[in-house]
Amino acid sequence: MNSTDLANYLAAHWLEVAGFVTTLLGIWLTTRRSMACWPVVLVAAGFYMVVFYRARLFSDALLQVFFVALTLYGWWHWARGVRQDGEVRVEPLGLRGWLGGLAAGAVGSVLLGWLMVRIGAALPHLDAALTSYSLVASWWQTRKHTANWVLWMAVDLVYVAEYLYKGLRLTALLYLLLAALAMLGLWDWRRAARTTCGGAGVEASVETACDEASVS
Repeated sequence: MNSTDLANYLAAHWLEVAGFVTTLLGIWLTTRRSMACWPVVLVAAGFYMVVFYRARLFSDALLQVFFVALTLYGWWHWARGVRQDGEVRVEPLGLRGWLGGLAAGAVGSVLLGWLMVRIGAALPHLDAALTSYSLVASWWQTRKHTANWVLWMAVDLVYVAEYLYKGLRLTALLYLLLAALAMLGLWDWRRAARTTCGGAGVEASVETACDEASVS
């Protein structure tokens, strides 16, 4: 690709490029538990809201609207935690939280899939399922649960295939990188959780040893 081709591509796909850069930066900052992640993620959601709407991926476009709301909530929740603890502290997620989140994702997949079929969205059922479980992962992220990274890895890898099919190659690459960042986030947050729990070295079946205390 010569400079002219590159310039033409950027002119035609500048929204996707902007969304790519801001999303990647925002998620990297999230893996570092940095408060700066929230304004960056907020901007990224705005870019991708337009990109997905133009691609008729209406579930994904709607997801960005929810991302805006969750981002504002997460920003507030993390800031409150920093004021109380002096840092963003990882919170355990028990078995009930896992089962409840996965069940909510399944119900959301069915309901949103029905709606997307009626409005003629592309890949309605797959896109609805990915949107629903993305919301679960985002909620867990705002609540500072390490489990969010496990779910994000699974969702991001399926998104790669979907975006390749829809011709959004740059976005497919982004989600492949996001899956790698989710692995980094899982490692970093688990390390932080062990520190929070006083150096517990044995992990529970779904997250860390701290999780066992949260199952009642």
